[in-house]
Amino acid sequence: MADISSITKLREQTGAGILECKSALDEVKGDLEKALEIIKKKGIAKAAKKEQRVTAEGRIGTYIHTNGKLGVMIELNCETDFVAKNAVFQQLLKDICMQVAATKPIAIKREDISNHIIDEQKKIFMEEAKGKPANIVEKIIAGKMESFYKETCLLEQPFIKDNTQTIQDLLIANIAKIGENIKINRFVRFEVGEC
Repeated sequence: MADISSITKLREQTGAGILECKSALDEVKGDLEKALEIIKKKGIAKAAKKEQRVTAEGRIGTYIHTNGKLGVMIELNCETDFVAKNAVFQQLLKDICMQVAATKPIAIKREDISNHIIDEQKKIFMEEAKGKPANIVEKIIAGKMESFYKETCLLEQPFIKDNTQTIQDLLIANIAKIGENIKINRFVRFEVGEC
């Protein structure tokens, strides 16, 4: 049987309900790490079910760095205005604004990156791998492209407040917590001196 402190700790990490945390801990005989994985998997399943639902409501979030030379604006969408006013949704919006300010993503997901940018990156990586056997060059380029996507695609980036999860993981956890579909629709990042 799960103890109260483990349930509380799991709730703080996941935002899941008391019964869901207790059930996951009981299932793995109190192992917090395994229980966390169970809840994450359930959150992914919940998010997948909600993925096709329309997100016509939401909020615009902004962040201006203290020096006044960096600013971010993001449109985060959800299903209802009620959720858009929710403190959990508002905190998620702030966290994503901070993420964009700190990490300079160029797209939300890899499918959003233009073919021109992808081709340019592949050329750079091919030049770096020059002189290596052809079968190894392919693997090198594939590995470097994966790293490129993780660095430049917002959903694939490690969350700056907890690098054990990506922004996609953060969205899924919040979808499970709130009970509505949530999508990052668009963002823009301005920095003085950058074009």
